Amino acid sequence: MALSACAINCSLAKSSARKSSTDAMIEVLGEHFTNHGVTVGETIRVVDHDVLPGVSSDEGEGDEWPAIRERILAADILVFGTPIWMGQASSVAKRVLERMDAFLSETDEAGRMPSYGKVAVAAIVGNEDGAHWVSSQLFQSLNDTGWTIPAVAACYWVGEAMHATDFKDLEHRPRKVTQTAEMVASNAAHLAGLLKADPYPG
Repeated sequence: MALSACAINCSLAKSSARKSSTDAMIEVLGEHFTNHGVTVGETIRVVDHDVLPGVSSDEGEGDEWPAIRERILAADILVFGTPIWMGQASSVAKRVLERMDAFLSETDEAGRMPSYGKVAVAAIVGNEDGAHWVSSQLFQSLNDTGWTIPAVAACYWVGEAMHATDFKDLEHRPRKVTQTAEMVASNAAHLAGLLKADPYPG
């Protein structure tokens, strides 16, 4: 069964500003998703778009969230990428989660949100502690808005606190990151296939 994934990068920097370690982690997961027959689309750098604040699916003139929402919901798997800032998910990530709050009022006749039957995983990077806290923030919010979270759903790397080395600048990818990425991709692809073949009844 053909499966697809949509990746979003919630870095604070625009694509034109600098390379992103979050993109680098998303690429690691992308490699392994491809090995499991999942087509991964071009990553959406959210800050490149004018995503207005709010909790609806369309906040009116100039809001670019509706087009991003459409791309996210067209895929079977969401790869939610965020850096760690001040021990938390980025403010951009939080805005995305806030916009997904609209799913709660967009249910079908069986009470299913638009995200029902779709799987979400996380790609997290930072030079400080907080990966577990960030994943707990993401997964609680994503689950509340209808996404299904597989076993081993987060692939992350955190560097030594107060140092300047970024994930994208590592000479060698840590073996544990590769092993975790393989498990995330395998579990997510398996679960997405099951849900696509046999959706939640609502």
